[in-house]
Amino acid sequence: MNKKMGYRWHLRQLMAAKEMFQTTDLIPLLAERGINLSREQVFRLVTQPPQRLSMDVLAALCDILDCTPNDLIEVEAVNQQVSKDATTGARPPAPGAQRTTIRRPEGL
Repeated sequence: MNKKMGYRWHLRQLMAAKEMFQTTDLIPLLAERGINLSREQVFRLVTQPPQRLSMDVLAALCDILDCTPNDLIEVEAVNQQVSKDATTGARPPAPGAQRTTIRRPEGL
């Protein structure tokens, strides 16, 4: 059994604790640290958990917010257990699921 891991992104909450309520508040602070992101990129960074995050951006956010990466990112188990078949690594079929057979019409 494998655990499915996820994370919570706390940038918005940490910004609010520093009385930064607009996403554009971060743009000049990031720029001072050599991180030049567009308004759209900063908006996405604040409002959505990032799928990828450069170490430079992470370090700049930690400096701006006087926090650690652990304050920004909370790792959690999303599903308690994800079972996989021991031989193939594939998940077992859902209960009641049927295998579909695709047949070509004759003559093709």
